[in-house]
Amino acid sequence: MFIPIGDSPNPRHYTPWVSWAIIAVNVLIYLFITIPLSHQGVSMDNPLLHQYLRAIVPELPPGVTVDQVLSHISAYDLYTFLHGYKPGAPKIGDLFYSMFLHGGILHLAGNMLFLWIYGNNVEFSLGKIGFILTYLSTGALATLFFSFFADSSMTPLVGASGAISGVLGVYFLLFPRNKVKMFIALIPFYVDVLLLPARWVLGFYIVIDNLLPLLVSRQSGGIAYGAHIGGFIGGMAIAFIGERFSWHWPWRDSMWRVGSTRARASRAAEAEDSPHLASVRAAMAGNYPEEAVDILTHMDSREVASLSPNECIILSQWLDESGHPIAASRLLRQCISTRRKSEPLADIYLSLGLMRLRQGQPTAAYQYLLAVLENNPSKETERRARDALRGIDIHRSAR
Repeated sequence: MFIPIGDSPNPRHYTPWVSWAIIAVNVLIYLFITIPLSHQGVSMDNPLLHQYLRAIVPELPPGVTVDQVLSHISAYDLYTFLHGYKPGAPKIGDLFYSMFLHGGILHLAGNMLFLWIYGNNVEFSLGKIGFILTYLSTGALATLFFSFFADSSMTPLVGASGAISGVLGVYFLLFPRNKVKMFIALIPFYVDVLLLPARWVLGFYIVIDNLLPLLVSRQSGGIAYGAHIGGFIGGMAIAFIGERFSWHWPWRDSMWRVGSTRARASRAAEAEDSPHLASVRAAMAGNYPEEAVDILTHMDSREVASLSPNECIILSQWLDESGHPIAASRLLRQCISTRRKSEPLADIYLSLGLMRLRQGQPTAAYQYLLAVLENNPSKETERRARDALRGIDIHRSAR
């Protein structure tokens, strides 16, 4: 038995109202709709019953008879058939309403546990509006991804798993250094609580719990593996795009594509002799920020890759000060991606972390500042990183 019971670090003095509201809505729907209807019988004269039987009888597993279905059917089965998402009869309303319906108490409890653990960090990072939009959009995407594998099935999909998988996908990309508090019980041999890297836990969830079962059997035991995978991919895509643009709208930064132009083959070997490089270095030597920023707009990817770490740091600061936050972050990330592991990267990570702090993004800043400590920083660089970490309103203890 492996059960996540917390994560670390978490935002201090932050209340994830949207996550709690979603949990409350799901629980209330279960208490006041699922439970009462689950104990309510169905009239044989109900037209919806006949529609339900016509839809599901062709999809019954071998050996399951109509009489067996009728002996266990409840009003909630018809309710989920009416409001759950059916790939064979898709409706926009069902696409979203199905996220708040669950098949049982364990289904509900598992989903809400994951949302409670991972939701607060993601909500803190995306903001309340960004979080709810991400939750609903990845939930819808997950359901549509499920439909791809379900063909024209009339078996309804219900549950928040797809939307919560979207939250996990965001978490996977934005919090690479976080830990998950796992309760492990291999009775009677081993019982303990361990802090494991979040990416190990989430990687196990998506590969072992979902991808492999999906490859073996499209749908099994009522679990929509395709929905989980689709939601996770959707969440990762949102996080990737958000990080790529430093969580700013691209049209607010005319230089967001800095360094994206590929070098022509004939010029690749001549990058160090590029007139653009010579010009930007001359502008830096003369302390002419505006001129240097203007030259950057004409530099291709190979020329940008030829900049030294210190040059990247200076130019990124000038970009940020001139109102180009996306370009500033992009330049530093390009500098990191083109450096060998043996080269000093601590100062670049420090500059990126401090820039994200100035841009009001403490969650991203926290990850970059931790990376400073992992890349053999000088004493002064380490001191600045630790000072910034202490100033971020995030603590390390698992809740």
